[in-house]
Amino acid sequence: RVMPMIEGWKETTLGEVADKIGMGPFGSNIRVDTFVNEGIPVISGTHLNGLRLEDKAFNFISMEHAERLKTSNVYPGDVIFTHAGNIGQVAYIPQNSHYERYVLSQRQFYLRCNSNELLPEFITYYFKTREGQHKLLANANQTGVPSIAQPVTYLKSISVLLPPLPEQRAIAAVLLSFDDKIELLRRQNKTLEAIAQAIFKEWFVKFKVKGEQLKLNPKTGLPEGWKLGRIKDCGEIVCGKTPPKAINEYFGGSIPFIKIPDMHNEMFIVKTEDSLTEEGSDFQRNKFIPANSVCVSCIATVGLVSITSQKSQTNQQINTIIPNSDEYLEYLYFVLKNMTNDLIAIGSGGSATLNINTGVFSDIEIVLPSDDILKSYHSTVEPLFVKVLSNMIQIQTLSKLRDTLLPKLMKGEIRVKL
Repeated sequence: RVMPMIEGWKETTLGEVADKIGMGPFGSNIRVDTFVNEGIPVISGTHLNGLRLEDKAFNFISMEHAERLKTSNVYPGDVIFTHAGNIGQVAYIPQNSHYERYVLSQRQFYLRCNSNELLPEFITYYFKTREGQHKLLANANQTGVPSIAQPVTYLKSISVLLPPLPEQRAIAAVLLSFDDKIELLRRQNKTLEAIAQAIFKEWFVKFKVKGEQLKLNPKTGLPEGWKLGRIKDCGEIVCGKTPPKAINEYFGGSIPFIKIPDMHNEMFIVKTEDSLTEEGSDFQRNKFIPANSVCVSCIATVGLVSITSQKSQTNQQINTIIPNSDEYLEYLYFVLKNMTNDLIAIGSGGSATLNINTGVFSDIEIVLPSDDILKSYHSTVEPLFVKVLSNMIQIQTLSKLRDTLLPKLMKGEIRVKL
């Protein structure tokens, strides 16, 4: 396909604008010691989930070992790709990264930009577009472990339409302004949740409320007025269900249909991969759950906990608590978040696939605090939860806007004033 030419832009190949394109080490000649916290960090696919390299949770090798793998050493400014396994991953190493150099694992390869021709941020964004992903994966072999055939030679051959370096920088700056704001909001949410969690542990684990140690009942070992109860005492329990998949008219509407992947690392569920139509959700009207319901994954992946942000339905792998009152919401969220290991143990039951059925889930024993303490905790942390949800909605808005602008900026359909 002939690319439309834009004044000042040029069609070229990555081989012509790269100083070097290279591979991670072959075979198993990279051995790491997970107990060593210094040396040269090893990049794997887990570090390539965002735009920039995630500079944390590395395995390390010695300086001497890194020297022996010199052809697989990478540095700030390099763009890293995955050529086997979770192919399509791409991220660049920022100039302000924690380490001066890294070593690639066996499944990664890299592009070192000619600084007069190509900006790392720009080409990383290009490979985040649908067109960039299509080109990157066009030479992929999907049998067995997915892999890109001859990744170095192939990457060199990929043709791109490049604006001059100042325009690349301006385009990247526009997109980075979105990503930096998104990252700031995500960090803020982690802090807000950590604060609410710390208060929870102080009140409901240490039994110390607003600096005052609660008096314990010698018989129960719990503060006066507290008791043991069950999850079903806190609200209605709903086990989800999937409408017949053969009926296309049931899917693709405006009703969020929550599945386990939608719950990973999310306090609130503001986006779902799948949705139901009015017809599809009406097929199982008794499976509706309102906003501020607590979803818990109970089959296969057990112990994920998230809160609904709007009226939704879930599949059968999720049990949901519709709280009896608003005061239960934040308490239940952290009670269940802190029960992950217990839930996994309950779900094991001797079978290969973890499974907690609705009856067993409903009868799980939990501590029920006194009403006054529950209300006080709710009023204390509710503003934190509200802010998290607001931030998550803002993140969704920013992400959609960035993803709309990205391909248009890369094709020159929208130009940035220099």
